[in-house]
Amino acid sequence: MKFIETIKNVFKIEELRDRIVVTLGLLLVYRFGAQVTLPGIDASKLAEFAGKFDAGGIGGLLNAFTGGAFANASVFALGIMPYISASIVVQLMQIAVPYLQKLQKEGESGRKKITQITRWLTIGICLIQAPSYLAGLPALGVPSDAFIMVQQGMGTMFYVSSVIILVTGCVFAMWLGEKITDKGIGNGISILIMVGIIATLPQSFIQSVAARLQPGAGDVIMILIEVVIWFIIILASVMLVMAVRKIPVQYARRTASGGYEKNIFGARQFIPLKLNASGVMPIIFAQAIMFVPSAVASLSDSEFAKTIQANFSDIFGLWYNVVFAVLIIIFTYFYTAITVPTNKMADDLKRSGGFIPGIKPGTDTAEFLDRVMSQITLPGSLFLALLAVAPAFVVKLMGVQQGWGLFFGGTSLLIMVGVAIDTMQQINSYLLNRHYDGLMKSGKNRKAVA
Repeated sequence: MKFIETIKNVFKIEELRDRIVVTLGLLLVYRFGAQVTLPGIDASKLAEFAGKFDAGGIGGLLNAFTGGAFANASVFALGIMPYISASIVVQLMQIAVPYLQKLQKEGESGRKKITQITRWLTIGICLIQAPSYLAGLPALGVPSDAFIMVQQGMGTMFYVSSVIILVTGCVFAMWLGEKITDKGIGNGISILIMVGIIATLPQSFIQSVAARLQPGAGDVIMILIEVVIWFIIILASVMLVMAVRKIPVQYARRTASGGYEKNIFGARQFIPLKLNASGVMPIIFAQAIMFVPSAVASLSDSEFAKTIQANFSDIFGLWYNVVFAVLIIIFTYFYTAITVPTNKMADDLKRSGGFIPGIKPGTDTAEFLDRVMSQITLPGSLFLALLAVAPAFVVKLMGVQQGWGLFFGGTSLLIMVGVAIDTMQQINSYLLNRHYDGLMKSGKNRKAVA
């Protein structure tokens, strides 16, 4: 079969094979760490606590992001989300803080300094989240006799050591992600999140099937309908990730022939502007922000705070999804603006002798590209927001189990699809560069990657 031959070609390329092995090894370490319970907690007493996160909700989403580490009271319980939160803060500050703006323009050295600032901010966020997580375990349902060290009168030692371990676990997860990016197949942080989400998928599906097979709850037909709708949403997600607007570009080249030079116009090429240029980052950013209102409201006993906490703790509720969709649209524009440098693209075109037919090189080209990006970002952001809130529709209208419903769009599915496609494109580029058939057979995709 052609697919099997392609897989064989993947392992014929030594560099690609080594990168895949490194990635799988680091992911194995991450998954192993997600099962290691914090010292001082009886893991056998966490079964009931972990079961509460199988039904979905904001706790289930947190648990999905960490691959079950949150419910396991694992050393990786904080997951990689503190690093995501720190990245959001730093990128927002780059708009207003002159020092960060200066670093952004310094090239590689500036990016290294920004990365270092993000790492230190990650530690600061961990130092806030770790004590909050430990203090919230009893409120979330962990029995008091599960805290062995506390029962033995070593409560202070338990909390101090656990905070240190949780912070170290987050930093180590961040390091694993960076190593996957540098030494593996790329997209390290996103791959860690994707693997955590995939780890909870089989269990959620099995629980949904078992619930549908209960007397009076549904039948096999409903299970098939759910699976078909799931595949349709996956197809829509793939279309969103892969959709591009091609801007035609003409190049004038000079070539030597017969001892003299003459101008020859090169073949027309295209600038592929993605409908969703920001990928899955707006969803990750928005999701991180959505955790804030309920956390802040929980600090107050007022009726208004209780209302806020109730609305923003229900990830399938109306107000949660309205705010979530608006944040996704805002972050899509924001992230697209900082990751698609239209001015640089216009300058590069001008220096290489390229131009967009009917558009003057330089400033006019930059303004044209910026205008086109704004036009395609609007439908892209709306489509992204619609897919993100799709779980609320299937849970409320079709009665899909909440844990399984998280995979009908939303953060979970879009991260899985986006990261999977990015990873396939990385592998595809290695194959095409070595003159092998790629994993992605479409002519459009192969040209885009090549």
